[in-house]
Amino acid sequence: MGEGIRLSMKDKGSVFMPSKKHSIIVRANAKKVWDFVRSMNNWAPLVPGYINHHIINEKVSTWEFKIDMGLFKKKVEMEVTIIEWKEPSQVTFQLQGINDHFDGNGYFMVEEKDANHTRMTGFLEINSTGTFPTVTNNLMQPKLEEIAEELTIAVSKAIEGL
Repeated sequence: MGEGIRLSMKDKGSVFMPSKKHSIIVRANAKKVWDFVRSMNNWAPLVPGYINHHIINEKVSTWEFKIDMGLFKKKVEMEVTIIEWKEPSQVTFQLQGINDHFDGNGYFMVEEKDANHTRMTGFLEINSTGTFPTVTNNLMQPKLEEIAEELTIAVSKAIEGL
């Protein structure tokens, strides 16, 4: 079911920014996929380790979730700001750490394949802005890969279950 998995490390000056893009074919038409991904309330609870989220306004929300880092679990709080809704194909957002020093961005893209199948692509990029960003970014990469893939698959399954 997974398709077009791509991993990249973007260079921001001399610090690499971990990123992950995951595409999947959803057994649903493009309108159904778009109607789901355009609302943060639909996909926020599907983030692995989800605790809660609060909608501040149409474009801004705060999210809390736990990340299992192996030896310990870390609670992450972030602000998610929708930058653009490009109906019916893409929702783009920015991330800002509340309890940690990081920022990032991401998107969900919807591409119609045929009347009953749609390619959905999820992308996440996170950058540590703390004291040791290179070390932190290297530690985040495997977890970011896992979160991006799990989130995209969970969104796909939720849509197919509607």
